[in-house]
Amino acid sequence: MMMMLLVLLLSIWLNLSSLGVVPTEGGRVEGKNHRMGLFRSVDVFKGIPFADVPGKFEKPKLHPGWSGILKATKYRDRCLQVTLLQTKTQGSEDCLYLNIFVPQGRSLSTGLPVMVYLFGGAFLLGASNDVAILGDSLYDGKEMADRGGVIVVTVNYRVGTLGFLSSGDARLPGNYGLWDQHAAISWVRRNIEAFGGHPDNITIFGQSAGAASASFQSLSPYSRGLFRRVITQCGVALSPWSLQTRPMSLTKKIARKVGCRQSDEDKMLMCLKMSDPVGLTMAGKIDVLLILGKGVVMDLLELAPVVDGDFIPDEPSRLFHNAAQFDYMAGVNSMDGHIFAGVDVPSINNRTKDTTVEQVKGLLAGLTKEKGDAAVHSAYSLYSAHWGSVPEPAVVKKTVADIETDFLFLVPTQIALQLHANNSSTFSYLFNMKTRIPGFPRWVEAEHAEDLQYLFGKPFSTPLVYFPRHRDLSRYMIAYWTNFAKTGDPSRGDSKVPAPWPPFTKNHQPFMIINHQISKSSVSYDLRSEYVKFWTETYSRLPSVSREEEETGN
Repeated sequence: MMMMLLVLLLSIWLNLSSLGVVPTEGGRVEGKNHRMGLFRSVDVFKGIPFADVPGKFEKPKLHPGWSGILKATKYRDRCLQVTLLQTKTQGSEDCLYLNIFVPQGRSLSTGLPVMVYLFGGAFLLGASNDVAILGDSLYDGKEMADRGGVIVVTVNYRVGTLGFLSSGDARLPGNYGLWDQHAAISWVRRNIEAFGGHPDNITIFGQSAGAASASFQSLSPYSRGLFRRVITQCGVALSPWSLQTRPMSLTKKIARKVGCRQSDEDKMLMCLKMSDPVGLTMAGKIDVLLILGKGVVMDLLELAPVVDGDFIPDEPSRLFHNAAQFDYMAGVNSMDGHIFAGVDVPSINNRTKDTTVEQVKGLLAGLTKEKGDAAVHSAYSLYSAHWGSVPEPAVVKKTVADIETDFLFLVPTQIALQLHANNSSTFSYLFNMKTRIPGFPRWVEAEHAEDLQYLFGKPFSTPLVYFPRHRDLSRYMIAYWTNFAKTGDPSRGDSKVPAPWPPFTKNHQPFMIINHQISKSSVSYDLRSEYVKFWTETYSRLPSVSREEEETGN
């Protein structure tokens, strides 16, 4: 009897459903099936082209297709970009590929929700298969697909100079990376049914610059009817680093670096279009060493989307009517700004050095220079109000991280949530799991990008480097995120959640505190409302200083 049972189980194991060869608009593709459990597997397709090799400073074009069967079993090159240390380039111009993760059970999956992920990296670097963790990419979608019952798609897009250089007008309009993302989402809508996905139930989600990208996609008139839901993690189109407001000034700077010194703008732009792509990419690098303790890192993040009158037809804050059709979920990590604050004010991570009042005011001056001294004075009064007469050094240091978190991430996200809540289903969260990064001070909570390891199920795929509490958190996040993709409500769907998550509305602003101990008491209200009110009302009403004053520091 036992032998018969084993034979039966083995036959089920060997005959689990798998897609095999899948037809797409460009030709047939064949991936690889990965076993995930007794009756579960994930079909993985790596390196499917969604567009042709892009021309330099041109929108993506349809792929011409291929004959035979494309073996989709290896990740393709990332788009040409600087390395993390900014010393050389890596990647290729032939980079517009995507990867698909399809969960399977005993019968072939059909009509599944689809989640398209846009990676972060300051619009300067990153890839759909970024950061290998013990052999698997950080963005490997197998665990999320398997545990959440959704198809996960990760996509490449152009970054750096080749993705975002712009003259601010029709001559070199920019936003090429956003057009790449749009082309990938459009390809998914046209082709995903053959993989078992539902083309009318697509969610786009991203982190940092990928979150700002997802936000821009939702605001663009080109996205009408293309997807249904949006999740932004630690970034929105309203973030101060997500929009380049003086593109021609940056383009001239990059032109000088690659030897295009023509005073005639048309000739300079023509020279840029003929320049070596590797040289152009290196010209867009940032040098963090130049700014350590001397300014604000935000000023270095120059390459970004622009208002081009086309894909982004107006200032982002005036485009939220386009996003009314999408369900929206957004949040930040409690210490999103810490890593940037550590560059701007290095003493906050130094156990033997105090952070001074002058350093705090200097940071505020760097962030608020368009408003001048009045902004520094009023912001300092607010942020130091809880210090007491002799503040603890750790309290001052944490305040620096809070300032940068609020300014760069939290407040813009709250504004986006409020603009969105007028129209459709909206949900807000704060991720505050204690950092796992060794060496940081005790007060550091959730660092920028620390949410991703849990969302992509790393505590399950690499269990030896995590504790049970991390698996709890990972299980909760995958459940909330994939429920939202299925129904537009993180509390409703096939996946069990630890507590109901109420919607965010114009007059009622709850948010879910996400960590490994989620319960009904994890729902709180009016996230940092005093600080949000300061930046959105008090600060914005202050008069701007003139450009000359700003540049001379007077």
